Amino acid sequence: MRITDTAAIVTGGASGLGEATARHLRDIGAQVTLLDRDAERGKAVAQEIGATFAETDVTSESSVQDALAAGRSAMGRITAAINCAGIATGAKTLGKDGPHPLADFQRTIDINLVGSFNIARLAAAEIARNDPLPDGTRGVIINTASIAAFDGQKGQTAYAASKGGIVGLSLPMARDLAREGIRVMAIAPGTFLTPMLQGLPADVTEALAQDVTFPKRLGDPAEFAALARFIIECDYLNGETIRLDGALRMQ
Repeated sequence: MRITDTAAIVTGGASGLGEATARHLRDIGAQVTLLDRDAERGKAVAQEIGATFAETDVTSESSVQDALAAGRSAMGRITAAINCAGIATGAKTLGKDGPHPLADFQRTIDINLVGSFNIARLAAAEIARNDPLPDGTRGVIINTASIAAFDGQKGQTAYAASKGGIVGLSLPMARDLAREGIRVMAIAPGTFLTPMLQGLPADVTEALAQDVTFPKRLGDPAEFAALARFIIECDYLNGETIRLDGALRMQ
């Protein structure tokens, strides 16, 4: 797949990893549609980079269907779906105030895992419409996992479970969609300088960076975007999760 022939939808495209990915893909010639719940920020980013924006609730079938229809209308087709929408929840299974709130656990799973699957399954139906390339390729789906899927810390049961689900679905989904010429990959980022961390004091972010093996810094969202581009272009990558973490292993 060539980037200049790519028509991508990017969830969570109004900020963080999603915004960085949308910007990078536009810079190198891809068409992009941003999907996000933040309409004000999403519209501003889309206008700035020359993309399309669709206000979207990733957990809603009808909302995603409408967003994909808007993307197809604007771009002519959809060849890539990149899932970056997600939330982080921190709570211990049994804390000082009692058991982990069930509603918080459910919401994390609904947005991070069910929402990603909702986008993937509906985007797959759109991508399957494309004429195949000579090797049968029609498109690619890229989901965002996390290193928490492998070594989640205390208080990350909900988040780690949601991201572990992303890792677990990559291979079976790739097998499901092989007949349609659609690849499925996941990226598991480590500690990245996204809006969740940008508000922390400098000494806190510096301490987080010291846990990284090398280089001793937080990840740059542009590096996530560069990996997403490589996955799009490398047709032999399929059914796998790539850690992007500077060899960080959470304690």
